[in-house]
Amino acid sequence: MNDILARLNWLPDWAVGAGLLLVAALIAVSVHGLVVRALHAVLPSGSSFTHRLISSTKNPIRWALINIAIAVALPLAPFAWQTKVILAKILTASSICLVGWIVLKAMDLFVDRHLRRYRIDVEDNLLARKHVTQANILRRAVSFVIVVLTAAAALMTFESVRQYGVSLLAAGGAAGVIVGLAAQPVLSNLFAGLQLAITQPIRIDDAVIVEGEWGTIEEITATYVVVKIWDWRRLIVPLRYFIEKPFQNWTRENASLIGVVMLYLDYRAPVERLRQKLTEIAEASPLWDRRVVNLAVVETSEATMHVRLLVSARNAPTVFDLRCHVREQIIAFIQEEVPEALPRNRSDVALGEREGSRRNTALLTGKQIAAE
Repeated sequence: MNDILARLNWLPDWAVGAGLLLVAALIAVSVHGLVVRALHAVLPSGSSFTHRLISSTKNPIRWALINIAIAVALPLAPFAWQTKVILAKILTASSICLVGWIVLKAMDLFVDRHLRRYRIDVEDNLLARKHVTQANILRRAVSFVIVVLTAAAALMTFESVRQYGVSLLAAGGAAGVIVGLAAQPVLSNLFAGLQLAITQPIRIDDAVIVEGEWGTIEEITATYVVVKIWDWRRLIVPLRYFIEKPFQNWTRENASLIGVVMLYLDYRAPVERLRQKLTEIAEASPLWDRRVVNLAVVETSEATMHVRLLVSARNAPTVFDLRCHVREQIIAFIQEEVPEALPRNRSDVALGEREGSRRNTALLTGKQIAAE
């Protein structure tokens, strides 16, 4: 190696050193590529987890090999002493970042392997949604902490920016106060995310009503929640919203729900006949879960009586469809079979009866006069 460097004495020292480090890095990348291809070729194709493990750790391992190769070649490079000290500190910071990256990768692999046992694409997915929500929120929170600690440790390797690393790590000093004030919304959402992961007022795929909009929880990030509204719009809500404000969760304990249909009918409506028809409609529908079907008069007014129809279904989208189906069928039944149940204006009815009475009286009077 010294002979090779001696032959390149016509080049500047910085060029020779940079070339040496570049060659070392290329050798490390080549060795890494050969090893990865050899492992993929040797391992059986059925070992999907091992292949996925190699693929997911490929970049951190390549980075580690490059760091090792440069660390070995650095003492041989004809750099000035101050340059070597700076490069050594950069290597140290790079190694710290590499450790943080490895920890993040290891956590992701552990979480993914844990979640492989749970599926949320099945009908009874309450337990799966619970674990997926907890794992995703905690993973993002822990990732944030690891990134902050890694960045602080990397900054502390340089004298000129060491105070920023200390401030970031200990949240002390003027810089720490400024950063803390600026990051207050982020930190509050982070702690809200930890509280959501523990208490779980919402989970992935929960049916909720937020700000008057019905939708499902599509994604929970470290700072906000994405609610997929029924018409495919997305409502972005801060995590703190679900801690500080009330909202409706239709699938908190289970997905089954009771749907309500309200009718406003005339007092002459045959309630028992309508109750039998509701039972017939529910039993004929595949949307009904065979648990709840009921019809009752819950309120009255001067013109109509308020009839409430209850039907249950296995989840929120199904109960919505069942409500629409029941409403359509019962209205069609009323129109065809019992039109007298439709609401009427009582004043018009009374006026019509009086006019009819006058016409009858006039006819009778005319008949009497003609008979005389």
